[in-house]
Amino acid sequence: MSAGNLSDTNPFPNPNHLKELANYKMPFGKYKNQRLLNLPEAYFVWFQQKGFPQGKLGRMMQEMFEIKVNGLEGLLKPFVER
Repeated sequence: MSAGNLSDTNPFPNPNHLKELANYKMPFGKYKNQRLLNLPEAYFVWFQQKGFPQGKLGRMMQEMFEIKVNGLEGLLKPFVER
């Protein structure tokens, strides 16, 4: 994770970042306007093999990839905005 998400003094993820990650939407393609959290794991596996996009979207997708392959989606569900 990036330094903005975890600090040396606080081992817990920033709740504001978790909320943003839980609600971040795919800006293009087949899954446009759907939350990264709701996209299939296989989609992230494909990007992991081919290369994640540059910038914030790529960082968010990499984090979601790690969350999904480790079965940790439940940690983000309380942060989803209805």
